[in-house]
Amino acid sequence: MASPMSAGTFLAILKDEGVTVVEVGDWQHHNRNDKGPWGPVHGVMIHHTVTSGSERTVQICRDGYADLPGPLCHGVVTKDGRVHLVGYGRANHAGLGDDDVLRAVIAETALPPDDEANTDGNRYFYGFECENLGDGEDPWPEAQLDAIERVSAAICRHHGWTAPSVIGHLEWQPGKVDPRGFTMASMRERIQTRLT
Repeated sequence: MASPMSAGTFLAILKDEGVTVVEVGDWQHHNRNDKGPWGPVHGVMIHHTVTSGSERTVQICRDGYADLPGPLCHGVVTKDGRVHLVGYGRANHAGLGDDDVLRAVIAETALPPDDEANTDGNRYFYGFECENLGDGEDPWPEAQLDAIERVSAAICRHHGWTAPSVIGHLEWQPGKVDPRGFTMASMRERIQTRLT
């Protein structure tokens, strides 16, 4: 169990890991904390946006939609490898997912199949949306994959977690397919290599 780090610490650890950070507005205080608690935190969740165009993608992730207000994540990883911080605190990114998966993340063990949606993931996960159409054909530039690796490793390093603490949305909530275009197994290998 870990308490969420402060926004200032979050910014510092990302920079220490070599992440190119873009601060968007008053991201440190933009959250959904009025809808429920944030924390304890147990892991990192990776998504794809089903959008194109960095500026538009960042705006959507910051503001959200009429039926799903922003922030939709903590950071947006654009194709150029920059990480745009759009919120900090509870964010509308994970939704309901499988409590068995959460237990595996906490234990840092292999994930079971996600076949239930009974647990509030927005409370427990740091979330990163990654600019990609999610069609399996839109490329994932190395700069973007490197940034996903670095943000995940930075958070894991701070909390003393290992790579199994980083999951994809598709591993959390039944019916989700993101991120599509690379495997989370390969990303976890990259993260663990960086951590060791």
